[in-house]
Amino acid sequence: MPATESGGEPLTILQDISFQVTAGESVAIVGASGSGKSTLLGLLAGLDLPNGGAVHLAGAHLGQLDEDQRAQLRARVLGFVFQSFQLLPAFTALENVMLPLELAGAPEAEGRAREWLERVGLSHRLGHYPRQLSGGEQQRVALARAFAPAPQLVLADEPTGNLDAATGERIIDMMFELNQAQGTTLVLVTHDEAIARRCGRVLRMQSGQLTESVSA
Repeated sequence: MPATESGGEPLTILQDISFQVTAGESVAIVGASGSGKSTLLGLLAGLDLPNGGAVHLAGAHLGQLDEDQRAQLRARVLGFVFQSFQLLPAFTALENVMLPLELAGAPEAEGRAREWLERVGLSHRLGHYPRQLSGGEQQRVALARAFAPAPQLVLADEPTGNLDAATGERIIDMMFELNQAQGTTLVLVTHDEAIARRCGRVLRMQSGQLTESVSA
């Protein structure tokens, strides 16, 4: 799997990894900081490409697609939830949720974005910019943005990492409720074992290698 150069020497980040995620599954990837969790998530999304092996997403071999084709595939089948929210600061909450809908060519993007913001309890914050929202509110906008285009797969990278415990718990509850209601496949990177146990499967990363355990 991918290697980067450090002082002229190749640095192996992931190795001997092979697994499959089926439609409708919820899978947690857990491990210590630096174990390769986020790198693995980037590979699943086609944001990075492995030096060896292959990654298949929704029937497409990512290594056989160019950058534009991978971006088009992401827009069509993926939703993202990030630790740092990644909302566009110059866009309102409504515009942030509308954007992926518009990129996917969805009809009535504004109406759908409004419905999703109401669904996450933010119908009164449509015109507010990210800087005017609390961390929990920003992550609720991010959830609406991720699920609004009805993606096949949602990738969540430490979605509670920048939130206090109580707010994080509410966000996780909401994410799992939305995921179950939509029947979306979910791959979640987290260091929180309690969150991981809510998934159907747990993949454990250690020093760039993967082991698997069945969630309780």
